[in-house]
Amino acid sequence: MDIFVLKSKIHRVRITEANLNYIGSITIDEDLMEAAGLVENEQVHVLNYNNGERLVTYVIKGERGSGIICMNGPASHKMRVGDHVIVLSYAQISASEASSFRPKVIFPDPETNSLPRT
Repeated sequence: MDIFVLKSKIHRVRITEANLNYIGSITIDEDLMEAAGLVENEQVHVLNYNNGERLVTYVIKGERGSGIICMNGPASHKMRVGDHVIVLSYAQISASEASSFRPKVIFPDPETNSLPRT
């Protein structure tokens, strides 16, 4: 039996831009994508702390180091600049794999969207 598990999580980032006139998606800084193990065009769920909205879209690679989190297309009506969100992705794996699987979870600075320095 296969089950869906959390694969990646970007915990609490700030939306920096909204672009209604784009065909859809969320643009995410490539550094954040890489750290969370997200790939371009991957399906993600976006959860909004400010208004409780939850939507499903896909990822577009944003400029590395820019801190960009841009809601594109119709989603820009539900997620506004300045809102804080969580970005989640899931993977389908066998139930036996799930007991040892660990998702990639990152905690960027919630105001600058930058990763902690190591």
